[in-house]
Amino acid sequence: MSLYEYERNGNAQEIIRVLRDSDNENIRERAATLLGRLEEHDDRDDIVRALITAAQNDDSDAVVGAAIDSLNDLGQDALEQLIATMADIDIDDGADWVRAKAFMQGLSSDIPELRMAAANGLGEIGDPDAVPELVERFQDGDPRVRARSARACGLINDPRATDGLESLLTDPTAAVRLEAAESLGRIGNRQALTALLKLYDDDDERVRRIAVNGFGKFSNDRPVEYLIDALADASAAVRRTAVFSLIELLSNVPTEKSHEIRETVVEQLSAVEDETVVAPLVEILERSTQSSQRRNTAWLLGRVLDDDSNRAAIEALVVALEDGEQMTRQFAATSLAEIGGTYAESELLALATNTDHDSEARAQALFTLGKIGDEETAEEIEQLLEDTEDQTVRKRAFSALSKLGGRTSQ
Repeated sequence: MSLYEYERNGNAQEIIRVLRDSDNENIRERAATLLGRLEEHDDRDDIVRALITAAQNDDSDAVVGAAIDSLNDLGQDALEQLIATMADIDIDDGADWVRAKAFMQGLSSDIPELRMAAANGLGEIGDPDAVPELVERFQDGDPRVRARSARACGLINDPRATDGLESLLTDPTAAVRLEAAESLGRIGNRQALTALLKLYDDDDERVRRIAVNGFGKFSNDRPVEYLIDALADASAAVRRTAVFSLIELLSNVPTEKSHEIRETVVEQLSAVEDETVVAPLVEILERSTQSSQRRNTAWLLGRVLDDDSNRAAIEALVVALEDGEQMTRQFAATSLAEIGGTYAESELLALATNTDHDSEARAQALFTLGKIGDEETAEEIEQLLEDTEDQTVRKRAFSALSKLGGRTSQ
């Protein structure tokens, strides 16, 4: 039978036999790879032992690499068994420092796949004592090891890795730059974030997206110009990320700087095509669970929309009037007043006259209608006054009519 049939039948013991006995290097490599797919198999212990034996004793670098990759696929415990065996360390007590010691020894292995696995393990354990050893691997000749070591430093989240990670931002391999950028964003100190600014125009789309994502963590307006540039990026994913970061930035800046940075953002956005900005803003307003993000999004929509032709945006703002917290409702009302238009009026009237909604939401809708309504709107509000006994709604209705030139006495 073939390896394919053994895999299909779940015959792990036959695949182990092929890995152990075949004279064909390519077949043994294939067998090692297939064993990594049998994580839930009843013979898992036998599989792990067979892969460890192959990783230690096989004459083929390709087979050794495949065995280590499969142990990695099987999980952290399988990797730990391999590295503990090769380092002659007993890790049965499960102490993190013992496991970390084994992985740090693995970083010095002659086998790149084992160095990769050791870096992975150290990242999972999260031991800060491993950071200097991982930073040394930033000079590794194998880009896969550099990338995994950079990722591990980000998972450990230790600022001591910042200098080394910054040095990787010019690495010739995009995957290394990507992991370095991701880790700098995780660390998030001033030096790390400043380093990310260099990557907003990186050749690799994934690197640009990771860098732009980190810009939202700033507490000043330094990344605004880079975020605006990113809104013109050839990649839709980068453009969308830039909008999310702008909103995050507005949520992070100190209150005393908020107004100034808001005005800077609006000024810069005025030159950007509406749809590039509006669609992600609508998504944030509809899906975000963070009040500060929703408030800033509701506010910004009123400054980037020229009219009410974007119905999705109008509907999202009206929904924010219904279910947002008080400040979000106020910002949504202000933005709807800024935008105006027939569609906005009709949606607001539908909300104001719908008794299924709470009084405050209906009152906010009436407040906005008082600013943008016309004669027909006034007639609808007159009718609402005839039909409702809700005093909060009535008060707002009279106020709206006053502004629209309708009935002014109660």
